[in-house]
Amino acid sequence: MLSPLRSALFLAFCGSAIAAPISKDIVIYGGTPGGITAAVQAARDGRSVVLVSPTKHLGGLTTSGLGWTDLGDSRILGGLGLDFYKRVYRHYQSDSAWTQETREKFGNRGQGGPAFNAEKQIGSVFEPKVAEQIFTQMLGEAKVEVVHAKLDLKKGVSMEGKRIRSLRMEDGSEFVGGMFIDASYEGDLLPGAEVSFNVGREANAAQGESASGIQAKQATKNQLPDGIDPHRVKGDPKSGLLPGVNPGPGGEDGEGDKTLQAYCYRMVLTDVAENRVMIGKPEGYREEDYEILFRAIEAGQQEKFFKLDLMPNRKTDSNNTGGISTDYIGMNYGKGWDWTTLGHAERDALAKQHELWQRGLVWTLQNHPRVPEEMRKKLATWGLPKDEFTDNGHWPWQLYVREARRMVGEVVMNQKHCTGQEKVNDPVGLAAYAMDSHHVQRTVLKGMLKNEGDVQLHVKKPYPVSYRSLVPKRGECENLLVPWSLSATHMAFGSIRMEPVFMGLGQSAAIAADLALDKEIAVQEVVYADLRKRLVEAEQALGE
Repeated sequence: MLSPLRSALFLAFCGSAIAAPISKDIVIYGGTPGGITAAVQAARDGRSVVLVSPTKHLGGLTTSGLGWTDLGDSRILGGLGLDFYKRVYRHYQSDSAWTQETREKFGNRGQGGPAFNAEKQIGSVFEPKVAEQIFTQMLGEAKVEVVHAKLDLKKGVSMEGKRIRSLRMEDGSEFVGGMFIDASYEGDLLPGAEVSFNVGREANAAQGESASGIQAKQATKNQLPDGIDPHRVKGDPKSGLLPGVNPGPGGEDGEGDKTLQAYCYRMVLTDVAENRVMIGKPEGYREEDYEILFRAIEAGQQEKFFKLDLMPNRKTDSNNTGGISTDYIGMNYGKGWDWTTLGHAERDALAKQHELWQRGLVWTLQNHPRVPEEMRKKLATWGLPKDEFTDNGHWPWQLYVREARRMVGEVVMNQKHCTGQEKVNDPVGLAAYAMDSHHVQRTVLKGMLKNEGDVQLHVKKPYPVSYRSLVPKRGECENLLVPWSLSATHMAFGSIRMEPVFMGLGQSAAIAADLALDKEIAVQEVVYADLRKRLVEAEQALGE
């Protein structure tokens, strides 16, 4: 029998080790831009809400280097998304914001339009630390409770019938809710909630598309030069293929598969010496990992190894570009696995491999004797900014998970929606970016090494995204909304997945969740006329 003192200590230990579940009206998983706007909207609606983030820093890609925004068309902005970009604009109107250059010297170049639109007072180009400050400010103003914890990916979703009852984290914490919003880049709630989803590329025939599935004969953008030998020893097929190269594309063009478009970090660089940390030779560096780079240079690739799109204060958003660049092609999936099936620790390890690849790419281009001296000198001035990502070796926190799970709902957004051939009647947001897929693999085509999977199809004007693409099919989970891993084909998702769209869809998801709670109905039963009224009141962008 325990003494009174030991009994008290035992009970105190149990009380601290097994915390009581946290109960909220709305539980949001994912500290992404869409998760943040959903949480702010829910709080503004008077709902009790918790934002559970598996990442230490909030904001996803918007705060991790994607500062040269994939906007497409500013007409897609409304509500909280518009508020975010207006705050960016106001920040950079102050002289104190310009520490390494003047506003005039920066110029005004953004993607598809001005970086700072004076007429609309929106700023679409910004430093990562500024984006984080703004998101933190928005969450603070709404008094949103933020908890940092990672979902138990194997058994963390607890169901009662067709409804999620609670989410359990790896640390044992539990969140009970009336409504749940999956704002993760991976769609991590979908399997446990028994919701239908896809991973990979649909065949063209699945939704009557023209550019889904394998694209070996059509992928010309960001392509390797002709003439690159794919073998470890040039001219010797018996030596085997270079690392990461497949013998063929895996099928005919237009056929579906289970590949994923490549991930990378939106690397942030600067050429300001007093704010620069040069990239050293990374741990475990192997020259053979960059053999494709050397051969691409020999075959004629002289530039476009990484972008240098300028953000304020001489910082860059250095995304993938060119035949060989920052994308770690083919490294986010393999036989019997893909990024979505990995545990958190495994994802962290794979993300680290992406980081080491990119660091090694920069070091090689700046230092390796197999890179022409003129090229080395041209790139020698770029390093990491001292005043960004200060707790992570000045490297972005979030890997660019461009695509993972995609829900299959009653409406599957597809290529025809993006082109305007078909139009939904229940819009909850607008998208306008090109249908954009990065390469998924390196393969042998006509005896040469080639990339496969890049597609970039123009979108003429903003098009609506359906509410029914944010909720599961009828008969599936009744209290889950999914604003990023939504119901869309690979092609349509390539347009919808942009961060400004995510902000809008996150806010719309929270408004729908509030309505469903009010009326005590399933998310599939929300009357669109009621939802539209609320969306208009929130100044959401819905189109014509």
